[in-house]
Amino acid sequence: MSVVSAIVLFAVIWFLTLFVVLPFGLETQDDTGETVEGTHLGAPSSAFSMKKKMRITTALAVVIWAAIASVVIWGGFTVRDLDWFHRMAPENEEN
Repeated sequence: MSVVSAIVLFAVIWFLTLFVVLPFGLETQDDTGETVEGTHLGAPSSAFSMKKKMRITTALAVVIWAAIASVVIWGGFTVRDLDWFHRMAPENEEN
C-alpha cells in the first residue's frame, strides 16, 4: 500500500466513523428545554462539543484503519477468499 492509498483509506474511514459517532449522546434543544429562537427543536443544545466528537472519531478511525491496513499489507486476505461459490478459476490455471 502506498502512502497516498493509506491517507485516502484513513480519510474515508475517518469520515464514515464521524457520521456514525455524531448522533451518540446527542441532546437536542427540545430535550434540554433551552430553545434558541429561529432554530429547529432538533438542533443540538449548547452542550454539544464537536471537538470531543472529533477526538472520539480519530481514536476509533486509527484503530479501524490499523486493522484494515495491516490486512492489506500482510496480504493474508485476498479476493479469492470471498469466492464462496467457487466461480473463480484456480490461480495456477492459465487462460
